[in-house]
Amino acid sequence: MTVQTFSPEGMFQPVPYHHVSVATGTTHVHVAGQIARDASGEPVATGDLAGQVAQALRNTARGLAGAGADFSDVVRLRFFTTGWRPDLMEPFLAGIDRVAGELGIPTPLPPLSVIDVAHLFEPDVLVEVEAYAVLD
Repeated sequence: MTVQTFSPEGMFQPVPYHHVSVATGTTHVHVAGQIARDASGEPVATGDLAGQVAQALRNTARGLAGAGADFSDVVRLRFFTTGWRPDLMEPFLAGIDRVAGELGIPTPLPPLSVIDVAHLFEPDVLVEVEAYAVLD
């Protein structure tokens, strides 16, 4: 399977992610609802956006691995956040940076969206992750 990511000339730059991904393959993997909970469902990094992003990405990596995929197969990431403000970009990206090497998250990142929502799973949840991957 091949995932090609790029940002065509004329698209807004610089951003920490590619704007476009193209994938070939027949197996589509969707991992959704990944939040900052450990394997027993206990909250991790309560009140800490960077810590919650890191844990949610670790959980996403486990979901991908369960399907035989990893972050190199991801064609799109979607993050849902609560109470988003532009000044949260720094801790948000710090959470990604914290686990990028550990989880093999490519840089620049695959195309991604950060979407602010009123509420998530439980009141302490600051971020939720969805990943879409393609395998041969």
